[in-house]
Parts: sequence; C-alpha cells; structure tokens
Amino acid sequence: MTISIAHLGPPGTYAEQVTIFYAKWLAENAGIAANLCPYPSIAQSLQAVSRGQTHLAVVPVENSIEGSVTMTMDSLWQLDSLQIQLALVMPIVHELISGAASLDAIKTVYSHPQALAQCQRWLGEFLPNAQLIPRNSTTEALQGLEQDLTTAAIASSRAAQIYNLPILANNINDYPENCTRFWVISQAQADIIEQLPLQSHSHTSIAFSLPANIPGALLKPLQTFAQLGINLSRIESRPTKRSLGEYLFFIDLEAESSTPQMKSALAELTTCTEVLKTFGSYGVLSVSTQLN
Repeated sequence: MTISIAHLGPPGTYAEQVTIFYAKWLAENAGIAANLCPYPSIAQSLQAVSRGQTHLAVVPVENSIEGSVTMTMDSLWQLDSLQIQLALVMPIVHELISGAASLDAIKTVYSHPQALAQCQRWLGEFLPNAQLIPRNSTTEALQGLEQDLTTAAIASSRAAQIYNLPILANNINDYPENCTRFWVISQAQADIIEQLPLQSHSHTSIAFSLPANIPGALLKPLQTFAQLGINLSRIESRPTKRSLGEYLFFIDLEAESSTPQMKSALAELTTCTEVLKTFGSYGVLSVSTQLN
C-alpha cells in the first residue's frame, strides 16, 4: 500500500525532514510506503488533505522558543473534517548558510519567520545591520543563494548538503533546547486511518469560540476541565477575524476523548461555547534527526 503525504517544501525543510522520518516509521511499523508531496505553504499542505489530493499532511504546530505556528491553527479552524493522527517532536538546529567569506559581507538574511525569530538574539549580536526577509520556508531562498555573496539563509545542515552550499555559522538558534512539534493530519473519516499503526492516545486537541465576550465566558469551559481533573498542556487564543476583541481558543488536553471524563467535558462544553471543534486524540512520538 502506498499513501501520499503533504508537507511544506521545497526539499530540505524541517517539515520534509520530519515527514521522511514518519514515512520510514510507517514502513517499519505498518508496511506502508509513502510518497512525499511538497507544497509552497502550510495552508496549502492542509488544503491538499481537505480536498483529498493527499492522504495525510505533516505540519508544524508549536515551537519551544517561538510558540504556536499560527498558520496551522488558523487553517485547522477554517477547514472542516480534519483530524490529528499523531504528534511528532523534532529537535531543531539552525545553521547560517552563505557563500560569503565572512559575516561582515552579509547584508541580507532569508528564512521562514519562525526560524528568523528563533535566531533573533544571535542575529542581533553578529549581524545587527543585516536586513531580515521572511520566506515561506527555510529553504525557499537557497536555490539562488550562490549567485549573491552578500546574502545568507537560515536552514538546516541537511538543506545545505542538498543544495551543496557552505555553512558559515553553526547552531545559531538562541536556545539549545529548540524543538518543534508537528501534527500528522488526515480527513476525519478517511479510510487510511484504519491502516495507520495504533498508538496510545495521550492527548486530545480542541478549539472553540465563545457566544459572547462577557465576564466569565472563558472561565466556564476551563472550570469544566478543572472539575473533571483533566490537565491542559496548552491553551492559545487566535482572533476570530470577525471583530476586534473576539477570539478562538485552542486547547491541548492530557486525556483521550473516549474516556468518561472527556466525554462529560465535551458534552458540557457544547452548552457554553458557540462553535466547538474536536481535532481528535493522538499519541506523541520523538523524532530522530539522523536521516540517511
């Protein structure tokens, strides 16, 4: 059996790296082969699953330094019938890639906004005058990098190898314990779900909007979890995009949705939220960065 997996491209991104790991894990644990399908953005990767163009997508959701990946969260809310199958946690090590002879020659640095933010202290110290330009991915700017020796990009050592480019500075992320959590996403009722390896479901992710911005509106949902003894591992707000001051709330819970406590909590939430979306229960897998 062969499936297709969407991820943020072009080749050499961290999303591709974690997808390769997941594809190998599928082959070893379920005998499933995978074709990797790069897309120009995270939103397009999720849209590919929603439209049935690919079976799965692997997308970043949270970084230990810079927090949530808002494009993932917004796309999950906007697209219907998507479900999380697995969380993949991968260490992230950034390199400064450039053909410049020294840091003094660099005038421009390109990368994904998350990568630029994860290296902002290093950039402020060693490249204080360089212009920082965001790109859709960490590897988008690498293809033309060797033609301009005043430019650099922040990406992985694997990306430097793929594009045969020199690394000017190693391990430039501001904090050594830098990691990103990715989600494996499918359609909620997809046939492929039955073929995926079974994992213990330790987490459930939901999102909801509130019927009115009044005192205690958020307290009621949170009290529900507290009273039932369900721990929250993450809570994040995002604008509804309808009106200033209106928010959606994304919550990760340390419980499986099929437990009596979670069933009671979700039933209670329907009485105090405007729209409630459950993205499913899933396990967490640590990712090795050693790829052949």
